[in-house]
Amino acid sequence: MSITQVQIPSTGQIVFTDTALGTVDAVKNSACKVFSIAADNSANSGAVTYLHLYNQAGGNITLGTTPSDSIIMVPAGAILELSFFTGNAPGVSFSVALSIAAPTTSGGLTPPSSSTIVSIVYQ
Repeated sequence: MSITQVQIPSTGQIVFTDTALGTVDAVKNSACKVFSIAADNSANSGAVTYLHLYNQAGGNITLGTTPSDSIIMVPAGAILELSFFTGNAPGVSFSVALSIAAPTTSGGLTPPSSSTIVSIVYQ
């Protein structure tokens, strides 16, 4: 797992990237707003990956037990890019924190066999 967080100076937004997401990553341990997510599952040509978003700090999450606030299916071998809006306003709010995980089933524990790359733009 290689995690980077880079701030975009002109907007104040931050780009979080994990080049091998599997188990739980804490993106931000306080409230934030997510503007977009890109998930690259192209290295997993035979396996769907489920990107789980949690409105909780990473240390409070047990994969397979803690319910996620949102699940995004990333098809096998695909790259998925999503932008988020609340009504006409850009972004969706996470009031507590933002954590993510990427198991191979919607309620599972097992990360994909090859790396899933995830980038999240948040503020």
